[in-house]
Amino acid sequence: MHNFFIYYIERAMISLKVVKELFYLTFGTFFYVFEAFARLLVHPPRKDVEGEIILVTGAAQGIGKLIAEKFGMLGATLVLWDNNLEAIEQTAKELRRSLDVRVYAYVCDCSRRTEVYKVAEMVKREVGDVSILVNNAGVVTGKYNFTDAPDSLVDRTLRVNAAAHFWTYKAFLPTMIARNHGHLVCIACHGGLFAVNGLADYCASKFAAVGFAESIALELLVLGKEGVKTTIACPYLINTTMFAGCQTKWPSFLPIMDGHDAAEKIVDAILREKLYTLLPFSLYFLMALKSIMPTKLGIIFVNFLGGLDLMDQFSGVPLSPAASCRKTQEPAQLPKEETNLKQTAGNISEYN
Repeated sequence: MHNFFIYYIERAMISLKVVKELFYLTFGTFFYVFEAFARLLVHPPRKDVEGEIILVTGAAQGIGKLIAEKFGMLGATLVLWDNNLEAIEQTAKELRRSLDVRVYAYVCDCSRRTEVYKVAEMVKREVGDVSILVNNAGVVTGKYNFTDAPDSLVDRTLRVNAAAHFWTYKAFLPTMIARNHGHLVCIACHGGLFAVNGLADYCASKFAAVGFAESIALELLVLGKEGVKTTIACPYLINTTMFAGCQTKWPSFLPIMDGHDAAEKIVDAILREKLYTLLPFSLYFLMALKSIMPTKLGIIFVNFLGGLDLMDQFSGVPLSPAASCRKTQEPAQLPKEETNLKQTAGNISEYN
């Protein structure tokens, strides 16, 4: 009799829990759908990043350099990482001349775990705790079908575009969690949302980066660390050298974005603490279609939009396999008062 009574009490408790979850689901559906529509009309305020320490990987050129510049204009302390010694040194000099902020530059190949940890410790010791981490470094093979691509270039793509995020998060996220303050930014691509012909390794790496960033966001939610924000940015083609030569079939619907405009929109999304930002806005429409469209119709649609021949005119020049396998060098210290730059590795890959 006692066991029978306990059994029904447990069943009642489970039923109450299900009712509670259904209530949250129903209420959440109406509230957050309403909130999403409201956000289209009334944007959340931008947070103040003056004095914050912001680290941008792949910052020597392209969209990384522009994002760093936008944050510098807002008074943030800039920490620039890249594996190209001459380029990152020049970028640091330019930003110091044009911005009234502290700018620190470090040579670091983000795909190498031990190197990331080593340079991260230098940053913590010489600059302070990073509060906004922008994982922007990326590479593309581009000129090969997957079966023809050298293994070293495929490996480089996966290490730089995906695995590097693991090591930078490992290096800086624990402090953000301890302080319950920080922001993790994943600069992905439309290739992290849609498969593209000729970009098998690139799409795989970007899908991985997006999935990793989403999972970390859920971990932070479960840990109750609401002060650590995440943003995933997925832009279409940007007029940088990374996808040089690529053309869009429908420029009014899927335009090749100006770098400054793309950087401004990405920084704005970070400041407004948006979880996702897809650029241009038409990518939201395409994502919705992808979820409901039959697979074979989807292929026809991708071809109509130019996704099957997007890489036909690609003119970027990937590094040779020999260059991508260059051995890591011992750290070479540069005069701090001249460049604030530490060289820790050879130049083994290009960054966007």
